[in-house]
Amino acid sequence: MLIHGLRRRSGRSFAMGPATAVLAALVLSGCGPMGSMGLRASETWTHTYPLNENGEVTIANINGRVEVEGVEGSTVEVQAEKIAYGATDQIARDLLPKIPIEERATPDFVSVETRRISGFLIGAGYSVRYKVKVPKTATLRASTVNGGVLVNAMDGRVIARTTNGGIRATAITGSIEARCVNGGVRVQFASTGTAPSELRTVNGGVRIALPQRAKATVSASWVNGGINVSGLQFEVTDQARRRFEGRLNGGGATIEVATVNGGVALGNALDASASEGKGWDEPPPDEGPVLHERR
Repeated sequence: MLIHGLRRRSGRSFAMGPATAVLAALVLSGCGPMGSMGLRASETWTHTYPLNENGEVTIANINGRVEVEGVEGSTVEVQAEKIAYGATDQIARDLLPKIPIEERATPDFVSVETRRISGFLIGAGYSVRYKVKVPKTATLRASTVNGGVLVNAMDGRVIARTTNGGIRATAITGSIEARCVNGGVRVQFASTGTAPSELRTVNGGVRIALPQRAKATVSASWVNGGINVSGLQFEVTDQARRRFEGRLNGGGATIEVATVNGGVALGNALDASASEGKGWDEPPPDEGPVLHERR
């Protein structure tokens, strides 16, 4: 059974944001429209932090993808690629060292956050791409505004959020809370455990892959879309035009699913209903300049 949902892929967000008077003067004196910002400068740094077994890690971005992989051990490794865009090579190079990343670290808590630049950016923009390795048992909070969030092999609780982009989580054995506005949500559970999970989006589909022997109770709702169940035998406890509730293998950990414009798919593999036109949006590419809103 399948009713297609509305599929909306959001565009890049362009909002006026901060910079220096020197950069603004350079742009205003000889720069064309935003489309001319084809030049870029970049640099990458890697920081490591010790973390206790059940510590917490927060990665907060503004523009750019966040990728997190759960690993064995007690070390958090953060690789951040800063990228500055400008109408001229000099503007991009001047902006690059001004991209602020704030870090805080204790044995129980690690936080790395992209901050906004103070002032105005005219004809320039920036993004940061994170690749992070986190102890598998940690609690993870990963977020961005413009970009995707990708998480793999986490056992601890995962909280993933994005505004314009998708969320994809694979090999998840703990609970996950995934929320986005414009983009799809894809989650593949290696096991379901006992803690509840919550998957929500506004414009996009939600795709869930569960092991055939997993015990789970799924509650799904949608406004414009439908549901597709394949490869799993659910005991349906409630089903209507815009709602589905069912127990897998007698029921277990609660998985709550909601979307406004998009479909819901339940299966045993992520790619079973991943074709175009069904609302399962991939995280968008991070390429291109973005002007940030004034703080």
